[in-house]
Amino acid sequence: MRSDRRTVRAAVTCLLLAAALPAPLAAQWTAPPGDSIARVLQERVARGGGVGLVVGVVENGRPRVVAAGRRGAEGSPAPDGRTVFEIGSVSKVFTTTLLAEMVARGEVALDDPIRKFLPDSVRVPSRGGREITLLDLATATSGLPRLPGNLSPADRADPYADYGESQLYAFLAGYTLPRDPGAAYEYSNLGMGLLGHVLALRAGKPYEELVAERILLPLGMRDTRLVPTPSMRERLAAGHRADLAPVGGWTFAVLAGAGGWHSTADDMLRFLAAQLAPPAGPLGRALAMAREPRRPTARPELRIGLGWHVVDRNGRSIAWHNGQTAGYHSFIGLDAASGAGVVVLGNSAAGIDDIGFHLLDPARPLEPPQRRP
Repeated sequence: MRSDRRTVRAAVTCLLLAAALPAPLAAQWTAPPGDSIARVLQERVARGGGVGLVVGVVENGRPRVVAAGRRGAEGSPAPDGRTVFEIGSVSKVFTTTLLAEMVARGEVALDDPIRKFLPDSVRVPSRGGREITLLDLATATSGLPRLPGNLSPADRADPYADYGESQLYAFLAGYTLPRDPGAAYEYSNLGMGLLGHVLALRAGKPYEELVAERILLPLGMRDTRLVPTPSMRERLAAGHRADLAPVGGWTFAVLAGAGGWHSTADDMLRFLAAQLAPPAGPLGRALAMAREPRRPTARPELRIGLGWHVVDRNGRSIAWHNGQTAGYHSFIGLDAASGAGVVVLGNSAAGIDDIGFHLLDPARPLEPPQRRP
């Protein structure tokens, strides 16, 4: 996880500060005008801080998209709300929303040990008389590491593609937890991928099918998939490293729940709109349940819900997650109290979290990107 960093205020920050209402004075969030957002994105791209950038905002229930840059090589079209990106670890909030939805249906309980749903032959580590539960995985407090020690990809440019069920089970069988489950926060791609796998076993359906059935299709998110459809591939933005060199995409096997999804700004705005105005039924209850802070992290202002990080600062409580793969960066955040929702997607690994945080809370500064040669 890439955390938001304190830095000096960029001159371009004034563009948004002048346009947005300060948090203490605005009960209802007002997004900056589109031209102000566009200037920030254009400045970021011009200074080498990205190739293509798309921002989506939900304001008073209404979505709006602003974009800059290009989808791929020089001369390629500009991105828009239907452009497809890898969203990396933002995928985790789909996995934890699925967990919450299954809890709302009475299919699982947060304190269920994961051993209950895995094959009897699988040894799951425990410590201090405490077993790893679904809640431990969803809050990154399981004691499992960020990555499994036996992750040894055949192609290092696509590190998760050949990590399957047998490797996952072998790692669990041989791992010794360094602390009791639930004792401390440690961000874990392994843990979240395991959670998606366990939920799929419990439901008796493939993980992608389960998320689509329970979350994506009810919300009208038809351009969000693990494996892009032919139509999505035609609109896929080409990935670039942080230095803006082209790079290929990632594919996922058993750990897909940690970071395998592709989506668009339009679809992520549908997801945000549902957070701010939840639908009836188990899904609506699940969306709110997933954002509820449940455990602390090492930072006093930051707590963890089911996948969502919740930061309390400047009188605001912002639920957020970010994601990064080899060639993409993503951010999603919302302030439910003021009705604010923001998504930022980029087709380079360069950081963009500051844009999302700044749009939600103008007191959070933008970070001036370093101009690249």
